[in-house]
Amino acid sequence: EGDDALSGPSGWTCHATGVLSEQPVSAPEPLDSWPPDGAEPVEVDGLYGRLADHGLEYGPIFQGLAAAWRDGEQIYAEASLLEEHFDEAALFGIHPALLDAALHGVGLAAENGSSELRLPFSWSGVSLHAEGARELRVKIAAATAGEVSLSLADGAGAPLATIDALSLRPLSPVQLQG
Repeated sequence: EGDDALSGPSGWTCHATGVLSEQPVSAPEPLDSWPPDGAEPVEVDGLYGRLADHGLEYGPIFQGLAAAWRDGEQIYAEASLLEEHFDEAALFGIHPALLDAALHGVGLAAENGSSELRLPFSWSGVSLHAEGARELRVKIAAATAGEVSLSLADGAGAPLATIDALSLRPLSPVQLQG
């Protein structure tokens, strides 16, 4: 309806804006060679404890990051839903808890000696190629300073989504105290 509809007397507050396009986007290469040749395993046990130490406590459905590997600056990760939530996967392009768990791999990419917590801030170039996955494979690569790009595939490696740029912003644990 226009910008006035977002800030008018209805009480709506604009928290995000976006542009949708009908322009088709080519799907990325499948992530079917898994784990990628030459990638070294990254320890994921304890990740959720470290995040809790920073003030980010995730419930069980959001603790789906299962494994990760590093190849240079790239991180490859796998995430899955808890079995009791498998039926919900068909209701979404990408189940929100599954996508959130896959994004925890971004934290692994940033753990090269840094204790700074960086969280997703803004997205651009997001394309959905399929839907309904219960498991994800994700390739996380540095795009520019403070940004990563992601290629997401289902559990078999078929392309699911791409994110050209995900901007990250630092978060102080003090900001999480209420």
